[in-house]
Amino acid sequence: MSRNRFLTLLTLTSLGAGGLTACERKQEVAAPVPVVAQAAPKPKGPKPMTPEQLAHFFRPLPPAKDAKPAPKDTEAQVMLGRMLFFEPRLSKNHDVSCNTCHGLDTYGVDNKALSDGHKGQKGTRNSPTVYNAAGHIAQFWDGRADTLEAQASGPILNPVEMAMPDERRVVATLSSIPEYVTRFRDAFPGEKRPVSLTNAARAIAAFERGLTTTSRFDRFLAGEHAALTEPELRGLQLFVVTGCTTCHNGPAVGGLSFQKLGLLEDYPGLTDAGRFDATKNEDDRGKFRVPTLRDVERTGPYLHDGSVKDLPTMVRLMAKHQLARTLTDGEVEDLVAFLTSLTGALPPRERIAAPPLPLSTKKTPEADPS
Repeated sequence: MSRNRFLTLLTLTSLGAGGLTACERKQEVAAPVPVVAQAAPKPKGPKPMTPEQLAHFFRPLPPAKDAKPAPKDTEAQVMLGRMLFFEPRLSKNHDVSCNTCHGLDTYGVDNKALSDGHKGQKGTRNSPTVYNAAGHIAQFWDGRADTLEAQASGPILNPVEMAMPDERRVVATLSSIPEYVTRFRDAFPGEKRPVSLTNAARAIAAFERGLTTTSRFDRFLAGEHAALTEPELRGLQLFVVTGCTTCHNGPAVGGLSFQKLGLLEDYPGLTDAGRFDATKNEDDRGKFRVPTLRDVERTGPYLHDGSVKDLPTMVRLMAKHQLARTLTDGEVEDLVAFLTSLTGALPPRERIAAPPLPLSTKKTPEADPS
């Protein structure tokens, strides 16, 4: 290669893309780097669900005004059951009735951690609401009663609650009141001995089956999506995506399963064996019937022992111990907002007010405070 050609190649190699020498490039002002358009960041959190998707996990309750007894229940049984629900003479000392612990004008509870029974004794578990209980998988926190009928007779003979010594005393008391004898005969026609503890429980259960509380949430489930506010809708979506519906689903938003308290993180201080007491199955230790969340705003204090006083604290504890989730203050506010939408209207007063109770014209077994 000739010397001239070599110098020409050397010069070309030293030039930049614009034909500038190294010295000239130092003096050039750098052109701005073009900005490449970036995609907008995706919003955090799950994609909003449609109202139809959110409603999929639940079913509405029938309106309270349309609620009817089960086909096997008669109006005579329902009326008798209402009277017996308020009847203190079903207790040993004639001072405690079903309504004492399950006040129908206070959403089926007495708002006490533990209720007062015979001679002021207290049990070990909180009194759950009787509203919307007919659809539960079982009754009592440990599910030891399969039906409302089985549940209704339990407190009457429980020595801590109504404390009647035996069925004979119950029958003697009711039989001493002529109007009850007539009403039992009308409610259970054709039976040789209609006045019985079994029939008393059947009548109370017939009455309780009509105790429902429909709410704005039911209107939402029926397609009226504007029935819930924006915070309530956010809370409902959070309720679904967080996993609360694993346990709290169906018409009563709960009541359909038994779950261990402290499923993912041990619950501190838990000594109650729960369902184990009823089944003696070790797998059931620490399990309780999932409570309904209907009217939960009005039915505190919470948990099987009534140890949690306020709803926001209960929400945080359930998220932590059942779902291993720590909620923000905003999430708790939204969840509580949703839960308040489950507060329903009580049935009409004429259905839940204490009816006139019959007077005894015969010698009634004396009240026994012992």
